Amino acid sequence: MQEPTLEQLRYPIGTFKVPENIPDFVLRDWITDISHLPAQMKKAVEGLSETQLELPYRPGGWTIRQTVNHTADSHMNAIIRFKLALTESTPTIKPYEEHLWAELADGKNAPIEWSLILLEMLHQRWTMLLNSMKNADFEKKYYHPEVRKESALRAVTGMYSWHGKHHVAHITEFRKRSNI
Repeated sequence: MQEPTLEQLRYPIGTFKVPENIPDFVLRDWITDISHLPAQMKKAVEGLSETQLELPYRPGGWTIRQTVNHTADSHMNAIIRFKLALTESTPTIKPYEEHLWAELADGKNAPIEWSLILLEMLHQRWTMLLNSMKNADFEKKYYHPEVRKESALRAVTGMYSWHGKHHVAHITEFRKRSNI
C-alpha cells in the first residue's frame, strides 16, 4: 500500500471548492452535515487514550486534541460570522490566527470532552439558526479582509460542512493508518 502524500494527509477529503450554482437540496445537505458533525467527531475520537490524543494526525500537524479543540474554536467563530452577516450590511469579519489559537493552553491541553460538549450545543443552536433562514438570508454576505473578498452565507454553509468533515477525516484516516 502506497503512503499518502503530504497533500493527501493535509486534505484527506480534498479542498473545498465553491460550486458555481448551489441548489436548495445541496444547501439542505450541508445543513444536515453541520447538524451531524458533533456526533461524527465524538465517534472519531471514541476510545482514544490521553497518549493517543497527543499524537499529530500528520507529520508537522496538530495533535488529535488540538484538532478537536480547533474545530470548536472555528465553529464558534463561524456562528458569530453568520449572525454578523444576518444583522449587518456586509460586515467585515475579524480574522484570527488559528495556528496560534491551537498553541494556547486550552487548544493544546483542554480535555476534548469540553470541546465535544461545546460542539454539540453550538451545533444545535447553529442548526436552529440555519433552518430558520430564508433563501434571501443565505445570499447575505460578509467581507473577509485577509482574502479580500465577500462570501455569501450559502457558500459559507458549504465551507463549514466541508470543514467539519475535513477534521473528522484527519482523525479517522490517522486512526486507520495507525491501527488505533
